[in-house]
Amino acid sequence: MTDTVQTGAGAVRGTVTDGVWAFLGIPYAAAPVGPARFAAPAPAPRWEGVRDATAPGPTCPQSPYAAPAAALLGNVIEPGDECLNLSVWTPDPGASALPVMVWIHGGAFTRGSNRIESYDGRAFARDGVVLVSVNYRLGIPGFLSLDGAPDNRGMLDQIAALRWVQDNIRAFGGDPDNVTVFGESAGGMSVAALLASPAATGLFHRAVVQSGNATAAADVEDARRVTAVLAGNLGVPATAAAFGALDPGRLQSAQDDLGLELAQNPDPARWGASVVQRGLGVMSLFPTIDGEVLTSLPIDALAAGAGTDVPVLAGTTTDEFRFFLVPTGIAAAITADTLPFVLHRYGIDPAIADLYAGHRPGATPGDVLAAILTDYAFRSGTVALADAIVRGGGTARLYEFAWPSPVQDLRACHALEIAFVFDRLDVAHRLTGDRPPQSIADEMHRAWVQFATTGDPGWAPIGASRPVRVFGGEGDPVVTDPRSDELACWIG
Repeated sequence: MTDTVQTGAGAVRGTVTDGVWAFLGIPYAAAPVGPARFAAPAPAPRWEGVRDATAPGPTCPQSPYAAPAAALLGNVIEPGDECLNLSVWTPDPGASALPVMVWIHGGAFTRGSNRIESYDGRAFARDGVVLVSVNYRLGIPGFLSLDGAPDNRGMLDQIAALRWVQDNIRAFGGDPDNVTVFGESAGGMSVAALLASPAATGLFHRAVVQSGNATAAADVEDARRVTAVLAGNLGVPATAAAFGALDPGRLQSAQDDLGLELAQNPDPARWGASVVQRGLGVMSLFPTIDGEVLTSLPIDALAAGAGTDVPVLAGTTTDEFRFFLVPTGIAAAITADTLPFVLHRYGIDPAIADLYAGHRPGATPGDVLAAILTDYAFRSGTVALADAIVRGGGTARLYEFAWPSPVQDLRACHALEIAFVFDRLDVAHRLTGDRPPQSIADEMHRAWVQFATTGDPGWAPIGASRPVRVFGGEGDPVVTDPRSDELACWIG
């Protein structure tokens, strides 16, 4: 079997290990440098001879995670011009019609890449799937709304990668007519946005939204408020030409300062209501309702029938927000007296704390806050997404990841499920601890493979009720409408 595959831009040489072929760092678009930094992605230039694809490619510009997240999440930053690259793992380049899965990483639209160890696709390839993991522009290059540049450049990159898959995946043994796109956090929000985008129609056939929602899109007027603040901080006009003339390092520093400023003072009058609300008071740079890539808020488009032919699997972890509150010490600092003020800052009625506390005997005020914000930021949006898909005539299934990590009392926190989905527990011990249960990884990974292969992960879609497949729970594996009274605080 050859280790060389012919793509539309030229031949690539990969490696084979234990029956899995890996082709890493393949450019799917031209390098976004110089005048192209704020342009739509262009096709990758052709190359002569055989290109080495045995090592991962560069990552898109970004800053490291701040402590303590950096201690829990692996993230590699490798600067380089050809950051719009993807990696492919396949069980057999000579095969045909294998199911394809395309992974879109998370990182709040400002961090992440396809180089993270737990995103390694060899387990999917081992089990008969061609796995593709993509980079896309982040932060200012990817999502700042500028005069003289198309909006949603990061999404345009994702769409270009999906088009590359359509044009090239047969050469790796994959079926372009059986493509599942999946992502977590900002990647899950991207998947929901792609479902709603007319520009992505027909490029994939199933979708998985992990810890995402269908509301992460700012009104363009509010996105321009963010641009105005940033331009003012930099002392330049709010144009692609002016921003393109700046040193990338200066832009990155200004972006970091902007994110901190919004987090410390999420004032809708300064940033715009849609940026503060849909960015959860944390994200400042994310997709925009530009009238082209996104013609409306994704959840509204889905409820109106967009993407009805694409079955969807969506879910969250049980304790998402503990990732953001516990390692930082915020949860420990919350008292019964300060809890109402914190909830009010998020626009949440403090009275619901009594309901959540009543279901959690012995919980600290910080525990209650984490549970409330988990539902506010993640679970409610995920269920609303699934409900909208059903209202629009589509099919949706729900899951919940419930196994509690012993690390720092994180429990079933944000991002914990990823290594289980990829069956890469061996590289996730910083988040899982030393002895994560392989049986849960087996179940979860198998369900994702089945969904990508047949569209049925093994449990019923939602309808009049909402059956939820619980991974790592203590009771029945399928629970109908869990914690429905708490969910009713957010959606019907």
